[in-house]
Amino acid sequence: MLLETPLWRQTPPAAFPVCLGFMSLALGWTNASHVMPEISEDIGHLLLAASTGYFIWFFVFYLRKVLSRPKVMLEDMQTAPARAGIAAMAMAMMLLAAALLLPFGISVPLVWWTGVILQIIASIVVLHAIWDEPPEKRHFTTFQYLTFVGPVVGPIAGVPLGYVWESKLLIDAALVAYVIVTAGIILTIRRDPVPDKLRPSVMIFLAPLCLFALGYGTLGYDTAFTVFYWVGSVVAFGLIFLVPWMTRGGYTPVWGAFTFPIAAFLNVQVMAVAKGHGLWAEVGVYAGLVIGTPVVLYMVYRTVMEWVTGDLSRKSGAATA
Repeated sequence: MLLETPLWRQTPPAAFPVCLGFMSLALGWTNASHVMPEISEDIGHLLLAASTGYFIWFFVFYLRKVLSRPKVMLEDMQTAPARAGIAAMAMAMMLLAAALLLPFGISVPLVWWTGVILQIIASIVVLHAIWDEPPEKRHFTTFQYLTFVGPVVGPIAGVPLGYVWESKLLIDAALVAYVIVTAGIILTIRRDPVPDKLRPSVMIFLAPLCLFALGYGTLGYDTAFTVFYWVGSVVAFGLIFLVPWMTRGGYTPVWGAFTFPIAAFLNVQVMAVAKGHGLWAEVGVYAGLVIGTPVVLYMVYRTVMEWVTGDLSRKSGAATA
């Protein structure tokens, strides 16, 4: 069936959290093969190529959509999941410098800086959108972790590229935002229960903990790494029991929130193995691979299929250029 509107005009931000999860999974497989020789490096390289192409595909289409009618981005910002999608796009760009380029000895600082600048722009646009909302509609959500805590991804590629103090600045700013957003979310949840269709977003609680561990571990702050690593591991274990509750409302594009937290958990377990945390970390790596790979690949497939039919745009409420 031919769509009345070209696909590029209705490219939804909901695709980018899945892009972020796909690239993170690929990076996890690649790094896991470096610390655990029994894991195939070829799988990681294959996933790196596939995830990079996947991200660039949606990024180019969304860029074309915005360039054709710039105001469409503000229209996309009407919902919290869409705002998170824009932030995930910037985070994926920063991760691109680490996931595709660095493993092959290619240093392209411009890619990293593009991601940093996009993250700043996304934060400003979201703040503007929140400011324009009526006070009764302003709520803290886990989606805001991507928008305001997203710079935590910076050190993963920033440190190897030589941007050490810039990486410290990014992660420290992210930590301040994390404390504020977390406090706001706790107060909001106590007052307003999470709607059924947004319950998968609770999984995002895991992502910043793992990313802070990765960031501080990359910067060489081993104590901070250990604290976030163990807190993240405990939270991950607890979230396993909430999966039936999170999926009770049936499939929606918000299920993309399952992808990048699981992939972040995998990557932090890989770093823990490299830092000598032993058997528990090795078990975590295998758990991340066994659980994360089918979950992420399923969402990669479903996102493409629903984008092609226009369902992804419709279900996520994306604006049309």
